[in-house]
Amino acid sequence: MRQRAIPCWQFRGGSSKGFYFKASDLPADETLRNQVILHAVSGATGADKRQVDGLGGAHPLTSKVAVVGPSTHPDADIDYLFVQVVVGQAALDTSPNCGNILSGIGAFALETGMIRQTGAEARVRVHMVNSGNLCELVFPLIDGLPDYEGDCRIDGVPGTAAPIVCRYADLAGSACGALLPTGQPIDQFDGVNVTCIDNGMPVVVMNAEDLGITGYESAADLNQDEVLKVKVESIRLQAGRAMGLGDVTDKVVPKMSLVSRPRQGGTLNTRTFIPKVCHDAIGVLGAVSVASAAVYEGSPAHRVAELVTGPSRRMVVEHPSGDFIVDLDLDESTQPPTILTAGLLRTTRLIASGMTYIPQSIWPDAGETDSPSEG
Repeated sequence: MRQRAIPCWQFRGGSSKGFYFKASDLPADETLRNQVILHAVSGATGADKRQVDGLGGAHPLTSKVAVVGPSTHPDADIDYLFVQVVVGQAALDTSPNCGNILSGIGAFALETGMIRQTGAEARVRVHMVNSGNLCELVFPLIDGLPDYEGDCRIDGVPGTAAPIVCRYADLAGSACGALLPTGQPIDQFDGVNVTCIDNGMPVVVMNAEDLGITGYESAADLNQDEVLKVKVESIRLQAGRAMGLGDVTDKVVPKMSLVSRPRQGGTLNTRTFIPKVCHDAIGVLGAVSVASAAVYEGSPAHRVAELVTGPSRRMVVEHPSGDFIVDLDLDESTQPPTILTAGLLRTTRLIASGMTYIPQSIWPDAGETDSPSEG
């Protein structure tokens, strides 16, 4: 039997890379849709760490998927479902958002004709299906299509590109239902004080020194520290339950961020496990959650942070390959302050478009009514 062709686009979104699909080009049934995505990205078994039989790049940051469809939210232009393909585990995770892949959604929607805008600047309101939150993407246009070239530079990405301003509102409790899912800014697991926080991404924040490291080690060195990784995973499993996420053994959340004092003039320094591998950077919404944790007096992040004052605060989150800027708007009339919005700067680029192929034994071609779109 011939294989079934499915339209697929590849974008670099922020410092990640992913595969973007129209929802209409995938099965409507969720279970079958997930089987198709898993085979497309990871290959026949879905458990190959090299992903040699699929599209994936054998790394969590290059094994991401966006499923994009017409908006089901009255205040949005487009729906975006994020799917993390778990490398080597034949599993998918739709519990978190991904702000990096989100940064390419507006460009994808315009490139494929799902929406149309005119003028010099696009404003695309995205409904993040995973959490129900909204984000407005603002970026330059040329003749109704994204302008990818510019002088904006972000860490983790070579060269420069056109800026994309990501304006988030109402991120609190994206996956856990509350900004502080345990109801308090400080919890303790295995004798280590942590902050469990979800301001767009469930994250457990703790001081690096409390785990016996400085926090300035390279990601490669930390990934070889088996004693540390056992400690971090033990805390992650306990914190996941306390945050209402249940058994997180096979989930990519919560992310684990070890913080220390800044060294490059920023607000604080990080080493982040996503979820069991220390990465060379930090995720978009992970950075928002870590920056938010620093607002709370007495929290591990607050203890090491060099904070500015005022209702508008620029938080510079240092990581192994540079830093990430998060602009927080606060309502200081409450105690503790209420985090109103978070603004971030990203870039994106369309890398490729075409067809990916899966066996008809997984998703038989039912004929013309199920044929892929032309866009």
